[in-house]
Amino acid sequence: MLYYLFEYLDELDFPGAGLFDYISFRAGMALIFSLIVSIVFGSRIINYLRKLQIGETVRDLGLKGQKEKEGTPTMGGVIILSAILIPTILFAKLDNVYVITMLISTVWLGLIGFLDDYIKVFKKNKEGLKGKFKVIGQIGVGVIVGSILYFHPDVQVHKKVPKDYVLQTNEMEVSHFHDTSLEENKTFKWIRTKDMTTTIPFVKNNEFNYNWLGGDHSTNWGWLWFIPIVIFIVIAVSNGANMTDGLDGLATGSSAIIGIALAVFAYVSSNARFADYLNVMYIPMAEEMVIFIAAFVGACIGFLWYNAYPAQVFMGDTGSLALGGMIAVFAISIRKELLIPVLCGIFLIENLSVMLQVGYFKYTKKKFGDGRRIFKMAPLHHHYQKLGMHEAKIVARFWIVGILLAVISIVTLKLR
Repeated sequence: MLYYLFEYLDELDFPGAGLFDYISFRAGMALIFSLIVSIVFGSRIINYLRKLQIGETVRDLGLKGQKEKEGTPTMGGVIILSAILIPTILFAKLDNVYVITMLISTVWLGLIGFLDDYIKVFKKNKEGLKGKFKVIGQIGVGVIVGSILYFHPDVQVHKKVPKDYVLQTNEMEVSHFHDTSLEENKTFKWIRTKDMTTTIPFVKNNEFNYNWLGGDHSTNWGWLWFIPIVIFIVIAVSNGANMTDGLDGLATGSSAIIGIALAVFAYVSSNARFADYLNVMYIPMAEEMVIFIAAFVGACIGFLWYNAYPAQVFMGDTGSLALGGMIAVFAISIRKELLIPVLCGIFLIENLSVMLQVGYFKYTKKKFGDGRRIFKMAPLHHHYQKLGMHEAKIVARFWIVGILLAVISIVTLKLR
C-alpha cells in the first residue's frame, strides 16, 4: 500500500519518495519490518498464547529432554504469518499477479495449519485435522496456483533464442538492450512467450515446456498435467516442512536458508541484464516476489529469536504447513520447481525417512511376521536423537547441510 502512496508523492516531487521505485530498497524495508514484527510483537504474542494456556502436548517417545517441552506455547506460526503478510502488503505492488498468488497461498495454508492446531489444542484431539482434509486443502491451493500461473495473461517469460528462430503463435519478439554493437546481439534475439517453460538444472539449453504437445497456449491441454504437478509439489514440500518441524529451530532455520536462495533466483530472473548474463529466463513482474521472499526470510530469522534451542514457542502446523507451501509456490512461480529436490533436500530426506521407515516396517511384518526398522526413529532428526546426539548439534548440522544444498542450487545458474 505504501508503494502507491509514495508513487503519488513522487509525482508531487516529494523528496525521497522515488526510493520506492527501487526493488532493493523495498525488499530491504520488508526484511527489516518483518524482523521488527516478529521480534518486537512476537514476545507479546507468546505471552498471550501462554496466558491462554495454548501449550504443546508432548507424546512420550523416549527422547532426552522431550518432557521439558511440555506446555511450551504453540501456534506461534501466527507470528511468522503476520511478519510476512504485513510487510508484503505495505511494500509490494498489490496488483501484481505473483504477489496475489503468494498472498492467497500464504493465507490459505496458514488457515489449514491453524485449524489443525486449534483442534489439537482446544478440542484436545492429538490427531488434529484429519489427513484427508489437509490434503483437500493443499489440493485447493495447487489448483488455484496452477490455474493462475497457466492461464493468467500477465504470467509470461522472455527467452533468448537463435536469430533464425521462427516465432510461434503466442510469441513476440522483444528488445531489452539498446547496445546493438555486441556480437552476441547479432546471433540471438529475445522473445516473449506465454508458454509454461521451466528450468532444468545441470543441463545446457536447460528449458522444458509443459506445453510439449505444441499448439497455441490457449488451446493446449498442458494444464491437465501442469496443475497436478503443482498440486504434488505443494503437498510434498508443505508436508516435508511439517515433518522437519520436530526440533527447536530446525524447520525455521532451514526455511530461512531456502528463502535466501530463492531470493537470489527471483532477483536474477526478474532483472533483464542478469538474466541475459546468466542465460536464464527473464520473468517480467517477478521483481515483486523479491519483496515477499525478503519478508519471508526476515520472518523466519525473527521467529528463530524465540524458536532457537531452548524454544520459547513452537510454530505448530500454522507455521510449518504454510512455510513449506510458500516455498513450493514461490519456486514454481520463478520456474525453479525442478530444483526443489536439491534446494529443499532437508525436507526431502525427512519425508523419505518416514516413508522408508513405514514401508519397510509393513513389508517385514508381512514377510517375516515382525516389523523391522531402518532407522531407530523417524523422521531422521529423531534417529540422531536416539543415537544420543544433542538436539542443538543436530539442528546445527542440518543447517550446514541446508547451506551446502542452497549453494549448490545457486551454482546451477552457471553450472550446466
